[in-house]
Amino acid sequence: MRHYSQLTLEQRYGIYTLLKTSHSQSEIAVVIGVHKSTVSREVRRNHGDRGYRYKQAQKIALFRREGKSPPRIDSGTWSFIETLIKEDWSPEQISGWMQENMVDTVSHEWIYHYILQDKQDGGDLYLHLRCKKKRKKRYGSNDRRGQIKNRVSIDDRPAIVQQRARIGDWEADTVIGKRHKQALVTTVERKSRYTLIQKVERKTKEKVKKALLDLLKSFMDNVHTITKDNGKEFADHEAVAEALNADIYFAHPYSSWE
Repeated sequence: MRHYSQLTLEQRYGIYTLLKTSHSQSEIAVVIGVHKSTVSREVRRNHGDRGYRYKQAQKIALFRREGKSPPRIDSGTWSFIETLIKEDWSPEQISGWMQENMVDTVSHEWIYHYILQDKQDGGDLYLHLRCKKKRKKRYGSNDRRGQIKNRVSIDDRPAIVQQRARIGDWEADTVIGKRHKQALVTTVERKSRYTLIQKVERKTKEKVKKALLDLLKSFMDNVHTITKDNGKEFADHEAVAEALNADIYFAHPYSSWE
């Protein structure tokens, strides 16, 4: 007896949501009105590298129905990536942000390859890379990033932060304006995704420290940790930690998406 039937996007969304809340496949089948073998086959056939995701599953199913292979990366995704490159985001930042916020993701290696191909075709995307020349080994010195005094590595951050199981774990970052003159200081609460933003005229450690305190002081009871990248604008982290009674951790160098 053939139990499998074509699923709608709404049913796939139901599968995605119920899987996230630890329901069994039999329970999911009852809720969306199909046989449990339909749910089992759907999850098995239409999952991606990051598990079952309803938009991705719908796309895979439609392409399979039409006898086509789904494109690795569509033109709309590349257009979005180009926009971020032109705003001086690094490939690592773009890839990390996409993993956190989008269904379709692209590795930073693919983005670098795309930029190289664009350069060979006469494009100028490569001009937005932070390092446009081949790196030279600096003898007698260490990597300049990661030298913030008394920084605490993300490796020492409590496991509960990664789980997004509580309110009060924040991420801090800066977004540079045109011609690198002004900047935005952003803070995002990891569980709720509640976001606070303040503009600074210059990306100095003093102005960034003041902006962080302005943004978070009224939330002091719900600031347990703050995770930052290794930008020197965050060098006053100890003063921020003391003022907010919070623990501050730093991502690995060149891994700001963490």
